Amino acid sequence: MILDLDKFIAKERPFWDELSELLRVRSEDPERHAPLEEAQRFYYLYQRTSADLVKLNTFAGEVETTRFLERIVARAYSHLHESGGESVPFRPLEWITKTFPCTFRRHWLAFTLSCLAFWVGAGFGAGALALNYDLKGDFIPPQFSHLNEKPSKRVEREEKQDFDAFQGRHTFSSQLMVNNTKVTILAMVLGFLWGIFTFVMLFYNGTLIGVVMFDYITDGQGTFLTAWLLPHGSFELPAIFIGGQAGLVIARTMFGWGTNLKLRQRFSRIRGDLLTLIGGAALLLVWAGIVESFLSQYHAPQFYPWKIAFGAIQLIALVLYLSFAGRKRTPEA
Repeated sequence: MILDLDKFIAKERPFWDELSELLRVRSEDPERHAPLEEAQRFYYLYQRTSADLVKLNTFAGEVETTRFLERIVARAYSHLHESGGESVPFRPLEWITKTFPCTFRRHWLAFTLSCLAFWVGAGFGAGALALNYDLKGDFIPPQFSHLNEKPSKRVEREEKQDFDAFQGRHTFSSQLMVNNTKVTILAMVLGFLWGIFTFVMLFYNGTLIGVVMFDYITDGQGTFLTAWLLPHGSFELPAIFIGGQAGLVIARTMFGWGTNLKLRQRFSRIRGDLLTLIGGAALLLVWAGIVESFLSQYHAPQFYPWKIAFGAIQLIALVLYLSFAGRKRTPEA
């Protein structure tokens, strides 16, 4: 497409001047807090001017205009991404009640894909075992060798143990937290490989869950399985999905769809969201580790209904929290 340069400059210059004026106002009063509408307008003008600069770079003769745009784009970028040496105070309550759930919802599609990869893997594992039960040993990693045992035999042994028979609960709890946090962070970091291995890791972990679920349910131990996994799994699995969500956000940023910003600029835009997602997942995993160590590992049959109810309430509360916390109320007419 041929660009009418004079017409283009005449059309876009009011936006450049408006951005320049906002920069002047901010420079004269650095302590001023801009209202939301002004901040949104500032960001829009920055994006539009950056796009105009890219177009003008194709015209060698427009050196003066190009330099003008380079200056205001650089200043706008500095205002957007530099703190000016003064950090914003961290408010834990606001972060928990608003920042984390709002950030989660902003990237809901990545979370959906993360869940889908995991449960497709679970379906694959269950289907493989249904076709050939002898494959069970091939799916179970060495660190989970106890899962190779016939479910009914393990349940019979576990149900006979006293509540205090499980020693080293504090150590086990910390090990669970560390291990699950590593898995979640790995799911995020693998996003730098364009998300391919994030999907692979989620699929693989889902396969193991599918094998275990099929094995226990077909052996008539569905109640034991639910009472065992639901109390901690209601927080642990969503946390791992959030790690995958963060990894897919990174992958999308790597591809750079829908923007002409450089890679460094694209990552500057999502840096806060990534820290928020992984921080929220870590909190969920801390609680899941405590529950798994101090509740999930005790298998007295009389407590099964209470354990299942506890896990179900946790899961419902988490869904409601992530879906509605931090939403702005619509003013009444």
